[in-house]
Amino acid sequence: MDKTLRRYTRFEEMKADEYRYWQSRPVHERVQAVSELTHEQYAMKGAVPDVPRLQRTIVHLERAPR
Repeated sequence: MDKTLRRYTRFEEMKADEYRYWQSRPVHERVQAVSELTHEQYAMKGAVPDVPRLQRTIVHLERAPR
C-alpha cells in the first residue's frame, strides 16, 4: 500500500489526481473498493447489507449472427 502524503494547492488538482489513481487500478480492485465502501456505509447506518437484489435481467440484447 502506497502511504505517500501529497499536498495540493487546489481542490480540482486533488480530485484530478484521485481520478487518475482510480483509473490506473484494475477493474477488480475498483469493484472491491466500492463493495468495501458499501459495507462500511451499511455498518455506519446500522443496517444489514444483505438487501434483496434485482433477480432478473433488465435488458436482453441479441447479437447479430456472424
